[in-house]
Amino acid sequence: MRKFIGKFLAAGLCVAMALSSVTVKADSVDQKYLALGADLTVSQKKKVLELLDLDDNSDYKVITVTNKDEHEYLDSYLSSRVIGTRALSSVTVEQKDDGNGVNVTTQNISYCTSGMYRNALITAGIKNADVKVAGPFKISGTAALVGVMKAYEEMTGKKIPEKSKDAATDELITTGEVAENIGSDDAEKLIADVKQKVAKDNLSSPSEIKQAIEESAKDLNINLSDADRAKIQSLMDKISGLDLNVSQLKSQAKDLYDKLGGSQGIFDKIAAFFQSIFSWLSNLFS
Repeated sequence: MRKFIGKFLAAGLCVAMALSSVTVKADSVDQKYLALGADLTVSQKKKVLELLDLDDNSDYKVITVTNKDEHEYLDSYLSSRVIGTRALSSVTVEQKDDGNGVNVTTQNISYCTSGMYRNALITAGIKNADVKVAGPFKISGTAALVGVMKAYEEMTGKKIPEKSKDAATDELITTGEVAENIGSDDAEKLIADVKQKVAKDNLSSPSEIKQAIEESAKDLNINLSDADRAKIQSLMDKISGLDLNVSQLKSQAKDLYDKLGGSQGIFDKIAAFFQSIFSWLSNLFS
């Protein structure tokens, strides 16, 4: 499966290479970036722009990304067969005012959900940005992540640490793999919940992280395989070394619970528990 994902990762990494060559920094929070794959046909480009709601892209810094860029960046990590021969992924990134948060929408993306993107981008340290991801036809979408991170660097003039980029990419891939067994909604909530525990309590030892995973899985009523536990453990080992914004992670987890519904978070369960006791006592005395 990692080879499958890697094939689509190439396109987004090419976006990263092109965006990294841009030297103009944003003068305001209205700066916008558009990255287009060089191998898009005329009709495919038109389709992508339609999906990105861009009738006029004159307000955007437009970048053309080539397959050569992909190979220059990825040949040390992936085989040429996995990287492929075409650059197709397209993304827009717009920096916003404080309090906006990270918002992601997708079009023609079959593998990565908006929640998966958002989780990973928050891990990378990205704040207050609107992101749109689109493909000319159904594609995985994993590719867009690095392009978004590089665009964010250009807009803010702040370098995202390599270990944060690595953890964010790992998170996107791991969440997708775990989602194959438990579903996207539960995978998103579980990763967000464990990540919040790790950051809030500064968990670092394997035993502490393992316990956090078990607690979150139990609280969310999720059954994990040993293989998925191992993947999450490996991911959280990386995340434990990052300087993450705990308040942002708490908001992220709560937003996921509110948005996706289903299993309740820890505090919701506590509230529901006491509510049930009060109701029982009320019925008893009445």
